[in-house]
Amino acid sequence: MKKTMLALGLLMGLGAALLPAGAQAQAAGDYPSKPIRMILPFAAGGGGDLLGRVLGEQMGKRLKQSIFVENKVGAAGTLGTHMVAMAPADGYTIMIGGMTTHVLAPATYSKLPYDPVKDFSVIGRIGNSSILVLATNDFPANNLKDFIALAKAKPGSVQYGSWGIGSTGHFCGEVLAQKAGLELQHVPFNGTTKLVGDMLGGHIQVGLVDMATGTPYVKDGKLKALAVCTQRSPSVPNVASYKEQGIDFDQTLSWVMYAPAGVPKPVRDAIAGALQASLKEPDVVTKLLNLGISVDFVPGEQQAAINARDVQVWKKVAQDANLKLD
Repeated sequence: MKKTMLALGLLMGLGAALLPAGAQAQAAGDYPSKPIRMILPFAAGGGGDLLGRVLGEQMGKRLKQSIFVENKVGAAGTLGTHMVAMAPADGYTIMIGGMTTHVLAPATYSKLPYDPVKDFSVIGRIGNSSILVLATNDFPANNLKDFIALAKAKPGSVQYGSWGIGSTGHFCGEVLAQKAGLELQHVPFNGTTKLVGDMLGGHIQVGLVDMATGTPYVKDGKLKALAVCTQRSPSVPNVASYKEQGIDFDQTLSWVMYAPAGVPKPVRDAIAGALQASLKEPDVVTKLLNLGISVDFVPGEQQAAINARDVQVWKKVAQDANLKLD
């Protein structure tokens, strides 16, 4: 009798010990059982916003749940990113991060409201993009050689705009200044739409913008492209890259999907599977190319290691530019 009771007790204890894992597995098996929220820390209408809406629609079909997009703009993308870091780790909040949110912000901000490594699960890389160096049609330069000569002839007088201090556009401008030995004036704008509008209005002649924003203006002949930072883009294949024009810098600029840290692996795998499958759709590949994004899926753990490496490279750029934000 005692042996029977002891065996029963052991079985009950074992069952209790396994219950959390079993419950977690059951929850993961039911995932997703409700709509998923995708936070986009970018302004509506920009490249990151359009990317999120394309992937949200496609991934929703595969997960058989709606994915609704929320634009949470502010503090160079860190506001929306912080919201994701603080969200429940249940797979019902995901985000798309650009270079700023998880690589450039850690390189520039002395204090971030989130840890870009510890507070996130990396779902996977979506693809790679570049930044367009745009100029008005009356600007007296047609490539980086001309631009560099002009800037050296008039130190400190040449301005360029970006969509904010610490943005990828700002960093690409700093790389150009550092590698070419230039003294440039950076003018931050509240978004690329405002920047391009001011370029068309004749208020500023040079701007660094994302491919999705700038490419239509180049193709329509309303603005011209001097270069792409950092790698040549299939969206504007005739525009040479930084490295091709003598600027020795070719870091990859990537779009990556994230979730809060602690999301169960089966749930992460489900999201990653939907992402990877969506990126294989020819229609999605075409739409992303129109946004200046070359599809290049990289699994989460591998991309996390790449992020950690890239932070150190861009941190050096920030230090050399004395670019530090509080």
